[in-house]
Amino acid sequence: MSIYLLFSFLVAAVVLTLMPGPDNLFVLAQSISQNKKAGIATTLGLCTGILVHTTAAALGITALVYQSSLAFMIVKYAGAIYLLYLAWQAFREEGEDLQVESRQRLDYKKLYKRGVLMNVLNPKVSLFFLALFPQFIDRSTDAFGVPYQMIGLGIIFMVQAFLIFSAISFFSEKLGNWISRVPRIGRRLNIGKGILLGVIGISLVFGEKS
Repeated sequence: MSIYLLFSFLVAAVVLTLMPGPDNLFVLAQSISQNKKAGIATTLGLCTGILVHTTAAALGITALVYQSSLAFMIVKYAGAIYLLYLAWQAFREEGEDLQVESRQRLDYKKLYKRGVLMNVLNPKVSLFFLALFPQFIDRSTDAFGVPYQMIGLGIIFMVQAFLIFSAISFFSEKLGNWISRVPRIGRRLNIGKGILLGVIGISLVFGEKS
């Protein structure tokens, strides 16, 4: 692949990653309500999901899912149900004041798994990769080289997403430390996180193939 194609893809990936979406908003919410380690643990899960989508796109699995209405619906509703479950959990979380000390005792493995499931169970991510990657593939190579190019693009996308999401986690923790002095803010953040996850889940239900 040419340097021009790689640079063009990197610019497009950064712009798309910075655009408000379910992944960066979820990392933002976790980092504000907990800490930057929670955001980074979630980020690692989301990036693992990117690898899964990349591999599926390179092997042609994504194209098969896109062609099958049943498979697309199964993945879509599974993702929506999981997001609504997370929203329900957020509404049930207790906490009035947001104390920094209490925000350290977290199950980062659980947050990592949440990130993986959130990304993998979002069929829009797979279809997005299926639409984006071919625009930056060098067609002058043989057909066997195309999957390797797609995997390379997926790794580039994953690395830049990790760096951007980690930066979001760092600055969001600073914001969380600042607003932690607001009375009853912990409960309000849990409600806000629940609303955010609920909206994402509902939008996934009504989302269509594009």
